[in-house]
Amino acid sequence: MSTAATRTTTRKPAAPGRKPGVRELAAQETQESILRAATRIFAKHGFSGGRIDQISKAAKSHDRMIYYYFGSKEGLYIAVLEDLYRRFNDAEAGLKLNVDQPEEALVAVVSFIWDYYHRNPDFITLLNDENLHRGKHISKSLRAREYSSPAIQILESVLASGVQQEVFRSGLSARDVYLMIAGLNYFYLSNRYTLSAFLGEKLEQHDAMAHWQQFVIDTVLRTVKP
Repeated sequence: MSTAATRTTTRKPAAPGRKPGVRELAAQETQESILRAATRIFAKHGFSGGRIDQISKAAKSHDRMIYYYFGSKEGLYIAVLEDLYRRFNDAEAGLKLNVDQPEEALVAVVSFIWDYYHRNPDFITLLNDENLHRGKHISKSLRAREYSSPAIQILESVLASGVQQEVFRSGLSARDVYLMIAGLNYFYLSNRYTLSAFLGEKLEQHDAMAHWQQFVIDTVLRTVKP
């Protein structure tokens, strides 16, 4: 584990009940500014093409602050990936699901993932870039694994409710259903421009995207029903 990865995963917030001081607030603002700038630069140029000086300039900061808070370029990139997953989890936690209505809840999960991928293109771009590196950076993260748990747990509760009500079949794996939902949504959105050229269709148009979203919903429901 690099010093950078450790540095970005062990920082602690102010103790409960104590307001952060001026220095702590300034440090948080600096780190957040660097993370936002790094997300834009890495999304545009990838890990290999993104430079520290570009990021510090975009963040209106200094190179030394990046090294101070994140240790290295790789440490910053890992922090960016962790922040992507954290923001996804935060958004997912805001879902208002009624597990007593499992079919509606499952449709809401599918729609949420589709909408999130669509509204956050940097999420897809950066994950594509990291996959080109065979996940060698995110594999050094101390937090990556914990971010997958909430998504799987949500689906487990929805599927369990559906089985109990006999509207979903038993023996379903929440992990498998999640991978199906993520894969169908991710592949279309991340490849829609090349697929448009290949198929001779404009897959980025609103009607085409709405059609695929409904197709994914129908496919998932057919998979889970008895």
